[in-house]
Amino acid sequence: MSDSSGESLITVVVAGLANLAIAVAKLVAGLVGGSAAMLSEAAHSFADTVTEVLLVVAVRSGSKPADRRHPFGYGPAGYFWALLAAGATLVGGAGFSITHGLHTISHGEDLSDFTLSYIVLAVSFAIESVSFLRGLSQVRGEARRWHVSSYRLVRATPDTALKAVMLEDTAALIGLVLAALGLLGTQLTGSALWDGLASVAIGVLLLAVALSLIVANASLLIGRAAPRTVESLIRTVLMEQPEVEDVVELLTMILGPDEVLVAAKVDFTDEASAAGVERACEEVDQRLRARVPGVAHVFLDPTPSRR
Repeated sequence: MSDSSGESLITVVVAGLANLAIAVAKLVAGLVGGSAAMLSEAAHSFADTVTEVLLVVAVRSGSKPADRRHPFGYGPAGYFWALLAAGATLVGGAGFSITHGLHTISHGEDLSDFTLSYIVLAVSFAIESVSFLRGLSQVRGEARRWHVSSYRLVRATPDTALKAVMLEDTAALIGLVLAALGLLGTQLTGSALWDGLASVAIGVLLLAVALSLIVANASLLIGRAAPRTVESLIRTVLMEQPEVEDVVELLTMILGPDEVLVAAKVDFTDEASAAGVERACEEVDQRLRARVPGVAHVFLDPTPSRR
């Protein structure tokens, strides 16, 4: 397992343990107080816990070493399990929160203990913040490695386990604020409408997170190219080789969180001998692996330029 995958596994485990503890507390508070928003938050946390379990499977499956039957490794297996994890968020979290919130708006509810719910929300916010900060620390480290902003890294990272933890922890913190506002609105007005609206808002938030993760994992599972900045750096390294006249075609594909495949048709100078081309290919391979994070496979095809 690579250092990045090992760090992602720790981040996922921390998030999973935090979500499980929070889910139980929210469930108790929701049942005692009768709040739809609290029950929605409990469903949210239970769904996140299931998601973290699937993400652990994703990280471990995707980090298995290559073998004869899978010469490029098992990276896509991680995206498959991460896709299932996003589905769990969609069904278990968003589905329950929206339907339960709509039921509360139409049928009302009997709220009794607000104090317990507020205490659980406050403690949950503190615990979720620990998980969020752990993920943020990894994001910042990865951003420095790729020389991009943290926001851009979360948007484009092929490490969907890290992406899922960051999006879900962010949604969890926002959801806790929404639940508190819903409880406060109901407490001040005596109307269950506010608590129901908070539940629906939490569900819509989870729906957005789930759809974002589903799109990202599906794209990677199909076979997504490396970001343009990475391809630009690869092209620059190729053109720096003295024997290279032109890069006729460059193709890349993300195989896993730390693996990028590079295939290029390269026009070598007419003066380069067969031995010189072989030596140039070896040098380019070594320089790409050294300068471009994640490059694991390099295939160069000598091809005359069309110009």
